[in-house]
Amino acid sequence: MEKINNSSSTRNKTFNLILTAMLIALVFVATIFLNIRLPIAANGGLVHLGTAMAFIATFLFGPKKGAIAGAVGMGLFDLVSGWTLWAPFTVVARGLQGYIAGKIAWSGGRNGNSAAINLLAAVASAPAMLAVYYICEGILYNNWIAPVASIPGNIVQNVVGIIIAIPLCAALKKISFFK
Repeated sequence: MEKINNSSSTRNKTFNLILTAMLIALVFVATIFLNIRLPIAANGGLVHLGTAMAFIATFLFGPKKGAIAGAVGMGLFDLVSGWTLWAPFTVVARGLQGYIAGKIAWSGGRNGNSAAINLLAAVASAPAMLAVYYICEGILYNNWIAPVASIPGNIVQNVVGIIIAIPLCAALKKISFFK
């Protein structure tokens, strides 16, 4: 019979695994159940609350968890909702966006505690997401003009995510668990 290791390290790893899985699930649920398809061109995209949840995960728990939650949560959404072709691109775009936002928000020992820096981080991460989707769509459609039609929807999605995530994180950061 194997000895059960109750060390602090094992509990910490288990907690981090469970927390990351829960964040992925929250991003997925916020994306799949709370979305509006935009009537902009053929691939105008979606506005969904997954972006807000990914920003929240990033600001509360840092760049790695934010990147994983956004990438896997929204990538899974693509796989199960008819956007399957986009899943690998979403993993890259949202992982990069979460990591950039988290690195900025958690820089200088801030740990996502500054609403102003979190806002800057979210805004600074958006061009990476926009660029990845633009390049991927350009390659997929062999056309560099058509992807421009998706940019407004992606911007709206980021703005909605920022409007929700920044004040919510400011409120949550007052709770001892999130400090």
